[in-house]
Amino acid sequence: MNQHSILVVDDELLIRDLLYDFFTEQGWDISVAESGEKALQILRSRKFDLVLTDLKMPVMDGLALTSQVKEEYPGLPVVIMTGYPSVDSAVSALRQKVADYIIKPFNINQLYKVVEEKINEHQD
Repeated sequence: MNQHSILVVDDELLIRDLLYDFFTEQGWDISVAESGEKALQILRSRKFDLVLTDLKMPVMDGLALTSQVKEEYPGLPVVIMTGYPSVDSAVSALRQKVADYIIKPFNINQLYKVVEEKINEHQD
C-alpha cells in the first residue's frame, strides 16, 4: 500500500491530534500545522500528496492558504473543513478549485475516503 503524506492545518489542537492519530494508524505520513503561515513553511520544506485545512483560522484563513498553495503548488489538492459552512465560503472554495469542502463535525471514515479519493485522483 502506498504511504500517502498529508499536511493537516487547524488552529484547534484537538482536531490536529485526532486527524494525526487517525491517519497515522492508517500508515500515512502526517504533518500538522496550527496556522496557515506555519503550513506554508512546512510545504516549502517537503512534498505532500494533499493539504487538509480548516476554513476559519486567525490571521490566514483556509481560503487564503488555499490561494497561496494553488499559486505555489498548482497541482496539490486542498480539502477544506469547516464548522461554519456558508454559501459564500463554499463558492469561494469552488472558485479556488478546492478538491472538497467538508462540514464539521465530520465522520472520520467518510473524511478518510474523501481524502484518499482526492489523492488517488491527483496521482492518476
